[in-house]
Amino acid sequence: MQSTLSIKSVLAVLTSMLLLFQLFTAPGCANQVPPVGGPRDSIPPVLMISRPVDSTRNFNGKRIVLEFNEFVTLDRITENLLVSPTPKVNPIVDAKLRTVTINIKDTLEPNTTYVYNFGNAIRDVNEGNVFKNFSYTFSTGNTIDEEEIFGRVILAETGKTDSTLIAVLHRTADDSAVSKERPRYITRLDRDGNFRFRNLPPGTFYLYAFSDPGSRRYQQPSQMFAFADSPVKTTEVPKPQILYAYVEKPEVKRATPSVERPTGLRGAKATEDKRLRFETNLQNGELDLLQQLEFYFKAAPIKTLDSNKVIFTDDKFVPITNYRLLRDTGNSKLTLVYAWKENTAYNLIVAKDFVTDTAGRMLLKDDTLSFMTKKLGAYGEVKLRFINLDLTKNPVLQFIQNDQVMISHSFTNNRFDAKIFLPGDYELRIVFDENKNGKWDPGKFFGTRKQPERVMLVPRKLTVKANWVNEIDITL
Repeated sequence: MQSTLSIKSVLAVLTSMLLLFQLFTAPGCANQVPPVGGPRDSIPPVLMISRPVDSTRNFNGKRIVLEFNEFVTLDRITENLLVSPTPKVNPIVDAKLRTVTINIKDTLEPNTTYVYNFGNAIRDVNEGNVFKNFSYTFSTGNTIDEEEIFGRVILAETGKTDSTLIAVLHRTADDSAVSKERPRYITRLDRDGNFRFRNLPPGTFYLYAFSDPGSRRYQQPSQMFAFADSPVKTTEVPKPQILYAYVEKPEVKRATPSVERPTGLRGAKATEDKRLRFETNLQNGELDLLQQLEFYFKAAPIKTLDSNKVIFTDDKFVPITNYRLLRDTGNSKLTLVYAWKENTAYNLIVAKDFVTDTAGRMLLKDDTLSFMTKKLGAYGEVKLRFINLDLTKNPVLQFIQNDQVMISHSFTNNRFDAKIFLPGDYELRIVFDENKNGKWDPGKFFGTRKQPERVMLVPRKLTVKANWVNEIDITL
């Protein structure tokens, strides 16, 4: 009897499990959970229909409708959308579900080809995938204009490019048009600095490029700016237009390695405003053999300097006399000039009132600055030979770190040799120095139409190793 009950119990449990299995697997009887994960959508929206169709002729409407295969949105449409020719009244562009609608508010010109370039404005709603550089074209006449102007904009000072600039075309030859009038045509630069105006009519244009604060005009010297020397005619055989952009009055930034010294030669913590504050160019108590010892007074200019209250000595405190202590014209820097020896200790002993600034501040007490010069082994030797260098263009070699000119060298032959050179990675530029002043000079448009001096960016970087002869041939 007990055995029979056990068998019945097992059968009952199995039956219950079978019923539960059927319940949860029957269609419509349980929630279906979709699988999670999978590849991210990376496909941009696809234009399915445009009304009227792209490249329509004899257009006389006020509304354009673009329908996509998925829900879309507009990103910074005012900034991204470029309409050519430039309208007096901008269109109103809206996105709703899968549709983008353009409502034209400007009076269209007869027999004119219009291009609406959306840049990166159209994106899908879910992942933000961009429908890049979409353009819609129509003509109010019988034909679509097909002329082109193309080229590249190079930053004159660096030889690099800047994709944030715009290129514009004006119809008038008056130089003031670029600052006072809306351009007739506008286009963007790509990441390599290239530009291309499409669907232009036959005619003569004046070409410019500049950084755009939103006005589409060149209005202040702090804007990056470039201009073509001659008008461009679309009726002639097209050729690339190369523009060289510059800032008319660039800010002068000087690379000055320095260690903050709030007060006193030993860098004691400042406790009151009456203490003289300055910095030096020592790094970890060492002086670069390629520099002189410099003191920077930033709180206030130097008022008085008494060099008789300065004693410069060697490591045994034996006075050194064949040095110079110079004050710059701005009264903000002192320089101790001396023929330094490598890996050598020096001392600078000063009275507390050897310098006073215009606020009457001086050192807290007499003090001593002890420092070492670097070892020669901390430097590398550099030997560069430039193949195909044109010496008739007055080339100047620039060594660049962090966009700052660290060293400039005017060529007298095709070589650069330096026995001691600070190790590191350097970009190399060659300035073609027209006025022979040893540096790059920007252009000036209004009044003189002077182009900036050209710069060639050397395609390879220079890595200088310490305690090593860095000898390289560079073909230009």
